[in-house]
Amino acid sequence: MKHVHALVTALALLGAVAGLTGCASEPKDAPTTDVFVDTAFRPPSVRIDAHEALAMSPAMQHFAETEMASEIRLKGLRDGLIDALYTKGRLQLDYDAETTRTAAEAFDAKRGNCMSLVLMTAAFARHLGMPVRFNSVYLEESWTRANGIFFVAGHVNISLARPLSTQSRVVYGDPELLTIDFLPPEQVRNNRSRVIDESTILAMFLNNKAAEALTVGQVDDAYWWARAAILTDARWLSAYNTLAVLYRRKGLFERAESTLRLVLQREPANTQAMSNLILVLSDTGRREEAQVYATQLAQLQPVPPYKFFDEGVAAMRAGEFATARQLFRKEVARAAYVPEFHFWLGLANYGMGDMAGARGEIAKALENSSTVKDRELYGAKLAWLNDLREQQRQQQRTPLRGAAGS
Repeated sequence: MKHVHALVTALALLGAVAGLTGCASEPKDAPTTDVFVDTAFRPPSVRIDAHEALAMSPAMQHFAETEMASEIRLKGLRDGLIDALYTKGRLQLDYDAETTRTAAEAFDAKRGNCMSLVLMTAAFARHLGMPVRFNSVYLEESWTRANGIFFVAGHVNISLARPLSTQSRVVYGDPELLTIDFLPPEQVRNNRSRVIDESTILAMFLNNKAAEALTVGQVDDAYWWARAAILTDARWLSAYNTLAVLYRRKGLFERAESTLRLVLQREPANTQAMSNLILVLSDTGRREEAQVYATQLAQLQPVPPYKFFDEGVAAMRAGEFATARQLFRKEVARAAYVPEFHFWLGLANYGMGDMAGARGEIAKALENSSTVKDRELYGAKLAWLNDLREQQRQQQRTPLRGAAGS
């Protein structure tokens, strides 16, 4: 099982926050929140409360008072917290990007994505009176796709300061802030970040829940999650984009269009909002206007996400394995951390009789998997290929026997 990797890096208090180069800037004034159509959606089937994201459960409090307390007595508050949660692996945490969990849910399940693990760390830190800082990390834009819906993956991490009660002490060699990240070092090393408010991290959490509900067809629940995200922090424009997708699903094209235009007023180069606006304009028969935006989008995003992958899958179905392999290699070259791309490259290698190449790529798919389901799938495929290789070796070792008699 692949356990979570908690990368701990030291940051000086001054100069620790760098500009988020390459990302759209956060608007100075929040856009309007008068974008809701509650009557078009059924009441939510689950409880939606932003404050539950950071709430401590009784089980977490017990852990803080027992196992965490013993580490704190030995190493101090901040280092004790980090070691209890991650360094010694007492919780045996597993990185799982499939579902966004609250702090308490991540603790109970002993797994979570970067958002869930940040929330859990923050909940413990605040329980112990330790200041925290949430960071949005700029990574190269990463797209995923599920059930025909594209998602842009973001990343967050957390910084822990010294406890307020010890701020006046002089501790030589100890930086003011320690940043904990839950991705492998090679993915986040030298990446820039910016500090975000608690309201923003909660809006991100709520928008994640909306996207996950939408993925499994729970459109009504998704609406209420997105609605809560906007009300929690209207500056987080991704929630407006999610809301527009939901309006389109409900056939509320005018509402979808006005919500997307609201985003584009503040971020004219927002490719997600532009892509969705093209769909809405096409839905309503405004082909010429849609083409204007499509031309602009092509300039901002010359090669759409999954373009080479989709072409590779088509080539596979036609039995053109060499062509498919070239296309999958192109997709891997620009998105090396998407396990699906490695898996299909492995299949193309297998189709060409390249067993070593197939095993290597499926091993990479397993290495980059971020959900339990994917790890089980790719692990089973890799095991099958290894068994097949062993069978072939055994056959090669078996000596040929001549016919009996003379």
